[in-house]
Amino acid sequence: MNSLERWRTAWPWIIVGLQAVCVLFLLSGEVSEFLWGEMTGGIVDNDLLENLVISVLLVSLIGSGLEVRKVMSRQKRLENQVKAASGAFASMLEEHFEEWALTPSECDVAMLCLKGFSIAEIARIRKTAEGTVKAQCNAIYRKAGVSGRPQLLSLFLDELLYGAVLEEGDSDPGQGKRRTRLEQVQV
Repeated sequence: MNSLERWRTAWPWIIVGLQAVCVLFLLSGEVSEFLWGEMTGGIVDNDLLENLVISVLLVSLIGSGLEVRKVMSRQKRLENQVKAASGAFASMLEEHFEEWALTPSECDVAMLCLKGFSIAEIARIRKTAEGTVKAQCNAIYRKAGVSGRPQLLSLFLDELLYGAVLEEGDSDPGQGKRRTRLEQVQV
């Protein structure tokens, strides 16, 4: 972690520390005044010091506001990125399903497979026989060029993590399967 990152991490805590010291100072003045009455000439009674503490509180309040604003804008940006990613993922699924020429039923079954439902659960959700779901899964795997559910899921995860999948023509001729750029680099 470089010094700039350390400063960014420490800045909010410095503000909180300054605010705590100032609040303790003002609170101690009020408590001592309540317990022992008004005293003159002490460090707590110094108007200059109180004005300095109030100034520090004001500056730290502004700093806190700026930090909160920055955090809120970062949160909004991350929420927008998540929305975009989920929309992109849905679009990517639709594109692959169209490319593989899946039937509407196969699309439904593929989505449920990707969500992690078992064959029995999918059959119950779709109100169909388990044998039908198994046949649809096999058709999906065949059309997608994968051997089973883990490879189907991996195909989408690879695309999400490492970018678009390379087409069969871009992979080794003997391979016959799709590979990501990362896999091609590792081979």
